[in-house]
This record gives sequence, C-alpha cells and structure tokens, in this order.
Amino acid sequence: MTKHIVVLPATDWPEVVDAAVSVLAAVSARHGHRFKLESAEIGARRSGAPATSLPQSTLDACRRADAVLLGAVATRPTTRLRVNSALSSRSSLSGRPRVFANLRPARLWPALETAGPLKPERVAGTDLCFVRELTGGLYFGEPRGIDVAAGEAVNTLRYSRAEVVRVAEVAFSLARQRRCLVTSVDKANVLETSQLWRSVVEEVAARYPGVRLEHMYVDACAMAIALDPRRFDVVLTENLFGDILSDEAGAVVGSLGLLPQPVSAWGSSL
Repeated sequence: MTKHIVVLPATDWPEVVDAAVSVLAAVSARHGHRFKLESAEIGARRSGAPATSLPQSTLDACRRADAVLLGAVATRPTTRLRVNSALSSRSSLSGRPRVFANLRPARLWPALETAGPLKPERVAGTDLCFVRELTGGLYFGEPRGIDVAAGEAVNTLRYSRAEVVRVAEVAFSLARQRRCLVTSVDKANVLETSQLWRSVVEEVAARYPGVRLEHMYVDACAMAIALDPRRFDVVLTENLFGDILSDEAGAVVGSLGLLPQPVSAWGSSL
C-alpha cells in the first residue's frame, strides 16, 4: 500500500504529531506499506501570518492527499484560531467524496479501568464509536454572526436530507462490522432539524435489516454514557451533539487524549 499523507503539526503540542509519525513509520516497516509524508502549515505556525490563517497551499495539499494528520490547537479566548483552522479545513474538504464524518472510537482498555473518575464496574468493557456529522449543523449554517453593539448574535442550525443520508450510511455500515446496534441521538421533541434527522435515519435503517436502530434524546444519552456506557455500540448524531457527547466519553475511558479523531474518507478497509 502506498499513501500520500499531509502532516499539519498546528500550533500546540507538536510532539504528539511527532509520535504519530513515528507510529506510521513502524507500521510501514512492519507491513511493507509506503507513506509519502508532506508537511504543511496551518494557523499561527505559518511564518508571519495572522493566527487565523489557513494557507491556500495547505488546502491544496490536503485535497491532493489520501489522508491528513492534523495536530491539536489549543482554544484561546482571544482568538478563533482553532475554530477558523479546523472548520475551514473541514468545509474546504467536504467536497471530496465522503469526507464528512468524524469517527471517534471510545474503548476502555483493561489497564486503564481505574484511570478515570467513574467506577470500574460501570465502565469496564466499554467499546463504542461515535459517528458525528462533521460539515453541517450549527458550526456551518448561515446566516451567522454577532452584533456587539446590539447585544445580539445568531447561528443557524440547518441540515438537508442528503447530509443525513450519507452520514447515517456510514454509521450503519460500521455497526454491521461491530455489534449491529446504532443509537441515533437527536432532540426531535424540540427541533425540526432533529425531526428530519430521525425520519431520514429510519429510511436508511430499512436498508440494513441486520442492524438494530434505537433513538435517544441527547440529554438522556448524556446521562446514559455516564451511567452505562457499555450499552452503546455505534452512536450516530449531528455536529454539535457529537462534539459534546464524544468529549464526555473521554471521562469514561480515562482521558480526552485517549480518544482518536479520524475524519473519515470512508472505505472498506475501516
């Protein structure tokens, strides 16, 4: 296997990306794969550029690549560096086939059962995966903005049927390779976007007769992740809910740093 990977160390903790690159080197040596690594700049790492910069050359490199390895960027109250860099890269790549879903597995390894704040008897054996829609919802909806003088701000929560279909198909395909359970999380008792989400997910579920579907409101799901995370297999949800719930799972497995965040370029090798 030969793959072209763009490496974006970002601004914070570049040693994490260095460690990830060393893992790729070990995988390459052991299995005979070839990885062509290309470094590119993002945000404040770009010499002399403003902190919110996402160079066009970086976006072009990402579009040419088979995969992108992106490092962490700390959130600072005085800058939108993390938001601008991460969201701009997601939206710019969303036109590529199937670059729209965030797969975030949360597995508790036996050696770490006592590392987190929750009782081992509640969390031991946890092995779930979040499938989060990544390029829609409140993070990308228009109109959006803030009027400081008027003391008002607006964000728009918008989803289309096509957006829901494609991310739901990722979730059901993944569940078919796991324990055949999809938990679709929404707020359909309040939000019209969630009502659309739920009806479309049910349509997709009909094409996967071997996979069981259950619906859960986001607040109930948040409680269930803390009380009984082992009940979940694949959790399918929209952008904002997925961001919050998958971070909550960090407490279950012992650390937020133990949650990988691959952005899916979906394929049969997953």
